[in-house]
Amino acid sequence: MDDNTLDIVLDVMVKVTVQLGSCQLPMREVLELAPGSVVQLNQHASDPVGLYVNEKLVAYGEVVVVEDNFGIKITELVGSVKLGA
Repeated sequence: MDDNTLDIVLDVMVKVTVQLGSCQLPMREVLELAPGSVVQLNQHASDPVGLYVNEKLVAYGEVVVVEDNFGIKITELVGSVKLGA
């Protein structure tokens, strides 16, 4: 693969998602959700969150605040994923 081809691939946009946690609810409870409702997730506040790229888990991290936005600080890469140069 020459440098021009690699540059094209490196510019491809991918979907990056951070999963804080999940839970299962009966449809009855979903229909009862309203502003102010609290949904308890199956993850503790101190547990790492998952970082997914195109729905594939690639890393774990911790939630941080950067200025007025949420971010994720990577704490562990999953498997043989290599990020960065």
